[in-house]
Amino acid sequence: MTEQDPAARRLDGQVDLTKLPEQLSDRLGIRIVEWTPQRVVGTMPVVGNRQPYGRLHGGASCVLAETLGSLAGALHAGADRLTFGVELNATHHRAATDGLVTGVCTPIHQGRLVGSYQIAISDEQGRPVCTARLTCVFRDTAGS
Repeated sequence: MTEQDPAARRLDGQVDLTKLPEQLSDRLGIRIVEWTPQRVVGTMPVVGNRQPYGRLHGGASCVLAETLGSLAGALHAGADRLTFGVELNATHHRAATDGLVTGVCTPIHQGRLVGSYQIAISDEQGRPVCTARLTCVFRDTAGS
């Protein structure tokens, strides 16, 4: 692992994954507003993440979903394990053209080796924009 931003260190010495530098989530404006192993919530602006037709790019919704699901998986797995997303599927329900979208991630299954997460993304009016499911695997770090 490369040198970490000191702001990424929490008081307990663990790494705060939401504060690591040079992340795709930063480029898309994703902000994590709530995180526990049972629920991770994040927002993302539509502006700057649109496709040529002026609507939220489906790939941006997928990045939001994978960001939230991977963070939920890492919180479940613990600091001594690595979390990798291995499968993501997404259904796009409606177009968002402005404002923020909010993703809410909840676990479907959290096991020792595999976790599955559902991510519901909605617009500012609470209407569904995308529903995604992410499957993560959990692996021990070298030396643990």
